[in-house]
Amino acid sequence: MNRATLVRKSLFRKKVRAILLILSIAIAFFIFGALGAFYKAFNSGVEVAAADRLVTVNKINFTVTMPLAYQARVAQVEGVRNVSHASWFGGYYQEPQNFVQTFAVDPETYLIAYDELTLPPEQREAFLTDRTCLAAGRALANQYGWSLGDRIPLLSNIWQQQDGSSAWDFTICAIFDADDDAVPTNYAIFHYDYFNETLAFNRDQLGWLIVSTTDPALNAEVSQAIDALFANSPAETETTTEAAFTQAFLEQIGNIGLILTSVIGAAFATILMIVGTTMVLAVDERTKEIAVMKTLGFTAPSIFAMTLGEVFLLSLLGGLIGLGLAWTLVSLAAESLAGFIPGLGISLDIALIALALMVGLALLTGLLPAMRAMNVQISTALGKL
Repeated sequence: MNRATLVRKSLFRKKVRAILLILSIAIAFFIFGALGAFYKAFNSGVEVAAADRLVTVNKINFTVTMPLAYQARVAQVEGVRNVSHASWFGGYYQEPQNFVQTFAVDPETYLIAYDELTLPPEQREAFLTDRTCLAAGRALANQYGWSLGDRIPLLSNIWQQQDGSSAWDFTICAIFDADDDAVPTNYAIFHYDYFNETLAFNRDQLGWLIVSTTDPALNAEVSQAIDALFANSPAETETTTEAAFTQAFLEQIGNIGLILTSVIGAAFATILMIVGTTMVLAVDERTKEIAVMKTLGFTAPSIFAMTLGEVFLLSLLGGLIGLGLAWTLVSLAAESLAGFIPGLGISLDIALIALALMVGLALLTGLLPAMRAMNVQISTALGKL
């Protein structure tokens, strides 16, 4: 019988206790893997934000519109390479529960601003020239089974046309991808002019400006110049980097990072107490057995290593099971949620962090029991017989 077999048999000498401990650890790592995957997907927009892109919104709130004329004025600011704009449409397809993230944009400047979006030349040309064209992202098109040439209505729960209708008719003439898998394609864009000319109210207004600078080093200077341009106007502005804007948008949902940290922290704190206490008790139960092992020639360092190895095996078994369950759940959810949360999955960095946590958990819960086992005195332990 080798030492690895001894470690395994020691761990499972009380099978029910070992299984319960493994399940406890598995639950903690299941929570970590699942929440970590959702957190990373939610923050993908922050991670892929371009360094040279700024976003200008109404200083009151990004939901308050600004005059369309701001685009031309911002384009004159020194250090600005391109200015585009977008407006939230608030669309849905057929039924209100079929939410479609849709934006009315200035097509030509928008595709310059977001040059990571890829379109075949003929589809790009169709989008630029057809005012009723809807360019749908690949993930969104897959979600609803849309194909090129489809005629679809999109309804808005915010806007109305002059005839009282809340439905706009589109032809899907383009389906865009991205040159990076992390860039979301779960939304659609269409011509602002088509949207604006039919609006019943709030015409010639835009949601936000997308400003591309000539050099990221000029971002702060350009931001200040833009906001100074509209200071003391009826629609003052606030200009930030795209990453900061995306982060602020996510925070409208809630502080996801704080929620994640709180839930995972509580889970791991509980596991630390349970596993640590249980392992100390397990070593105390085996005091005489450890003393006998020492009389048979097992050295104190080998006893330390075997006891710590037992905790490592426990942590790895529970952690890998939990991470495997999280991967299964996230994989099943990824396809159905692709239109809302693109890029959902347990990435390599989440898996590596999980492995580091398994090692950390084993060390924190195993060092004290291992030291107690190593320091067992033969005469004292066997004297109790």
